[in-house]
Amino acid sequence: MAEASAPAVPSTELLEWPKKDKRRMLHAVYRVGDLERTIKFYTECFGMKVLRQRDIPEEKYSNAFLGFGPEESHFVVELTYNYGVDKYDIGTGFGHFAIATPDVYKLVEEIKAKGGTVTREPGPVKGGSTVIAFVKDPDGYLFEILQRESTPEPFCQVMLRVGDLERSIKFYEKALGMQVVKKVDRPEHKYTIAMMGYAPENETTVLELTYNYGVTEYTKGNAYAQIAIGTDDVYKSAEVVNLVTQELGGKITRQPGSIPGLNTKITSFLDPDGWKTVLVDNKDFLKELESK
Repeated sequence: MAEASAPAVPSTELLEWPKKDKRRMLHAVYRVGDLERTIKFYTECFGMKVLRQRDIPEEKYSNAFLGFGPEESHFVVELTYNYGVDKYDIGTGFGHFAIATPDVYKLVEEIKAKGGTVTREPGPVKGGSTVIAFVKDPDGYLFEILQRESTPEPFCQVMLRVGDLERSIKFYEKALGMQVVKKVDRPEHKYTIAMMGYAPENETTVLELTYNYGVTEYTKGNAYAQIAIGTDDVYKSAEVVNLVTQELGGKITRQPGSIPGLNTKITSFLDPDGWKTVLVDNKDFLKELESK
């Protein structure tokens, strides 16, 4: 019995690591059917800028990074185009991304003028005063446009649906060191949301986890891929994730180590609902940006 309880102290210390680590959400990765079409839409309709682009013909894919500021300090999108694949299934689990702007009405009018599809006209959110709208990009990804007077991070949310909100909150707190920055229960609409991140939601990008009453499973599709988060130590971070998955579910999908050809150290894992996160070494990530 003594041998079985011996690891308790180091495990407790290990679980403190995510809170001490220097973490930041880096980018969301997802697949698109026409890279140039999506770049045109995001730059012209949303006002994003192309930050870097690369083509990997030997692996038959291209990708592009777009955002509202440099990758060193902003959350961005990483669009992936796989040669010859022009359509993907978004599934029922992925919800939306969100962009904050000082004037929702104005931005939506500009999006309409450029041929964008508006799925919810601008107006106050039900039961509140915040003005929001929803638009759909050419591949069918939904973007919430929300009113915010000013923000250092316009690309401000990734919404994913989960089957057990309390389990997911514990997972992201323990495995990733995130905090619940806001929690809202809407019994009249039969859902609860938890905003999770590393700073208040008006200062950074947050993960919006949504639980719809009574729904425990969703389809993942093959369109949305993952979020990437920076860490100072992928090896220690992977140890923490391994411990947490034993308690709450999920699994490591890539053991920590360098990506061949890039020398950037990463590890990846699935949460209890099957959503993927990649942890990227902070110093390696900055070196990768410097060499772009």
